[in-house]
Amino acid sequence: MAIDAILLKATDNVATAVQDLQKGQTAVVRLERDISTVIIQENIPYGHKFACRPINSGDNIIKYGEVIGRATAVISAGCHAHVQNIESLRGRGDLRRES
Repeated sequence: MAIDAILLKATDNVATAVQDLQKGQTAVVRLERDISTVIIQENIPYGHKFACRPINSGDNIIKYGEVIGRATAVISAGCHAHVQNIESLRGRGDLRRES
């Protein structure tokens, strides 16, 4: 079975598109040997992320089992998860604890 996106860890809340995905498409998502589907809500370019389940504003974005950022807005399942709705938590001096 051909897949459209991958998850590497069960804790991931975003999937990575392995090809361009079109709005309205039912994407086949693989996590190890498990297969699930997500209806794509907007065009997703190859290599980009989309929410595989609803994500609330302020929730951590988890990809490959690692926190890669924080949602700045609600991201519905099937929606593009990118710079328009995620802020990075890495390399941010403003988040450093004062000694």
